[in-house]
Amino acid sequence: MVQFYIQPDSEIPASTQLFNQILFAIASRQFPPGHRLPSTRQLAMQTGLHRNTISKVYRQLEEIGVVDAQAGSGIYVRAQTDEGLAKIRSPILEQYPEAHKLVQQSLNDLLKLGCSLHQARELFLAEIDWRLRCSAQVLVTAPMHDIGAGEVIVRELERALNIPVQLVPLEELNQILDQTRSGTVVTSRYFIAQAEEIAAPKSVRVIPIDIYDFDDEIKLIKRLPKDTCLGLVSLSSGTVGVAEVIIHSLRGEDLLVMTAQLEDTYKLSAVVRSAHTIIADQASCAAVKTAIAAAREDLIRPPQLVCCENFIVTKSINLLKRELGLE
Repeated sequence: MVQFYIQPDSEIPASTQLFNQILFAIASRQFPPGHRLPSTRQLAMQTGLHRNTISKVYRQLEEIGVVDAQAGSGIYVRAQTDEGLAKIRSPILEQYPEAHKLVQQSLNDLLKLGCSLHQARELFLAEIDWRLRCSAQVLVTAPMHDIGAGEVIVRELERALNIPVQLVPLEELNQILDQTRSGTVVTSRYFIAQAEEIAAPKSVRVIPIDIYDFDDEIKLIKRLPKDTCLGLVSLSSGTVGVAEVIIHSLRGEDLLVMTAQLEDTYKLSAVVRSAHTIIADQASCAAVKTAIAAAREDLIRPPQLVCCENFIVTKSINLLKRELGLE
């Protein structure tokens, strides 16, 4: 069972602490699509928060489109239809609304049996052609204020898929999709609702990726001695912000947390010179190592650098390969 930690005397509102922790649990698939969230009573017992506060957090999660409230049943993590499979709008689909679901399920069953896309093409020509066209244009999107998160995703997808991947700010996605209707949009579950709102009217599919749960890093943070200075470095401002809130919820004022984005060399230098331990994403590790080497003469003891292995979980990479016909 996922545990949530609240620092009651913190300057960060308790509702913000809980909101960030639940959203992270959803984005990292600790709470997978369709999962029923704990009741307000259960969370109240675990966190000590009033049930009204927890209800407010659940309403906020519902407003941003990551959970659905089902009357008399509970709050559930929103499930993308068939894990983001294609939604084709056509006269045939309007005439036979269940036909496309049957085609998709049959195709997936064939793939599970080891059948290649080319072997299945004779049976499902229209579906296969559509998927192959989509694989030629993969768009990663994230809001401009956290475009670093998109950069991290692009780097990992290009390495894993070995195909060109284009980064598009969420604010420009509508314009780009007007220019190219044949493509696949990929984004984190943090931004899935906004991306689907833009892409759905254009019959462009959106596939959410699940992020790594950082379980090893969280265990390390729990073990750090009191008054340790911990550095966080990432391309993504959103990742740094969420991590800072979660660490505060875990350790309160026990740790001094310093953060830096990769392009901010002044802050990066300050982190390197002050932190006992630095946690960085893969995209930032080389730059952090360079900064440590440059400051080595001024350091009594170089900081311990922990490089996160990845940002996207393997299951999401495999799903994308399957959906894009790359397997």
